[in-house]
Amino acid sequence: MFTYYLDLALRSLRRNVALTVLMLVAIAFGVGASMTTLTVLHVLSADPIPDKSDKLFYVQLEPRKAKGYTPGQPLPLQMTRRDSQNLLLAKRADYQAMMTGGTAPIEPDRPGLDPFYVETRYTSADFFPMFEVPFAAGRGWSSDEDDKAARVIVIARSLAEKVFGTTDVVGKTLRVAGTEMRITGVLDHWVPTPHFYDLTTQRYGKPEQLFIPFSTSRELKLGRSGNMNCWEEYAGDSEDVGAPCEWIQFWVQLDTREKVTAYHDFLVRYSQEQKRAGLFELEPNVKLSTVTDWLAFREVVPKDVRLQTWIALGFLLVCLINTVGLLLTKFLRRSSEIGVRRALGASKRSVFLQLLVEAGMIGLVGGLAGLGLAWLGLWAVRHQPAEYAELARLDMSMLFGTFGLAVLSSLLAGLLPAWRGCQVTPAIQLKSH
Repeated sequence: MFTYYLDLALRSLRRNVALTVLMLVAIAFGVGASMTTLTVLHVLSADPIPDKSDKLFYVQLEPRKAKGYTPGQPLPLQMTRRDSQNLLLAKRADYQAMMTGGTAPIEPDRPGLDPFYVETRYTSADFFPMFEVPFAAGRGWSSDEDDKAARVIVIARSLAEKVFGTTDVVGKTLRVAGTEMRITGVLDHWVPTPHFYDLTTQRYGKPEQLFIPFSTSRELKLGRSGNMNCWEEYAGDSEDVGAPCEWIQFWVQLDTREKVTAYHDFLVRYSQEQKRAGLFELEPNVKLSTVTDWLAFREVVPKDVRLQTWIALGFLLVCLINTVGLLLTKFLRRSSEIGVRRALGASKRSVFLQLLVEAGMIGLVGGLAGLGLAWLGLWAVRHQPAEYAELARLDMSMLFGTFGLAVLSSLLAGLLPAWRGCQVTPAIQLKSH
């Protein structure tokens, strides 16, 4: 029966080409615009580490002075070096990592390759297991090497291939900022999207190529990047342990709700101890944010992307309303044909299904055209000067989503016209002819 309905639909669509083209264009443009913006929103709002996002927590404390503080003021976005190191040494979480970003000069021995800078992450040993960073060879460094400020590094596969021509480099040395560093591991391909563990240096883009123990980076005074906020003047270096400056990100892994509660209580007690020691002045104020909560709080998905998505969906709605009108016109023009079918024994249900199949075909063909327009739209997005531009690509889920949206839209648009069409009274149509 479906084949029969399909044959009728094809004949009907060929009978009035101009009307058919108008409907296809409306569906194609509505679906193309919607899927372009929905794909961008889908990519930017994706969970970067879905297996663990509810177990990883970003830590915030209130170390600022009472003078100049306004009640209800948001917590600092980062932490001081002293607090970060204290929490790291306490080891109250399953994993904990302090970190900041920077750039470091690479001085390769490879002939013809000049020195160059790479994006670098200064962090602690738990960074790699906590964020499930994949290794192509070797491993990360140990907490003992953290304590000793060891001259060890982990490098990305791309850096290993650029400098050595191979990933078999574990145990070799690489000269970084004038210091020979021993390579303990080589990362496999790893592009967390967004760059959730540090949103101060970048939000989207490629991850760092070089990883160095935080303690080593400070001992060697390697250059850092990212935001730094100091709430009072300080005579020494703003990166010192005692400096009143927040510039470090601190993450913990807590595998159960009980551990989350216990760690929160630990942070409150820590803040109270710091206040008794005269280091904190305000009442304890702590916060633990999951990955998704942290991304939402930092508004990682740009507001203009959300606005564009709503505008595109509104445009799709307008296209559907136009399609409803065109289908209604088309089906009512065929009242005599439908009346004859009804008189010959066709039920309202069969006529309704026939007209709905025709609407579905329009959606399917319109979806193919919409897919092409979506690809064209995403190509245009990739050529915009936006940080996330390169990520605007259709994946399989959005590819199938395009067809699903097109067919569903056309079926919804066809419901009213099909219902009106199947209400035709056979007697009236036969009498008029």
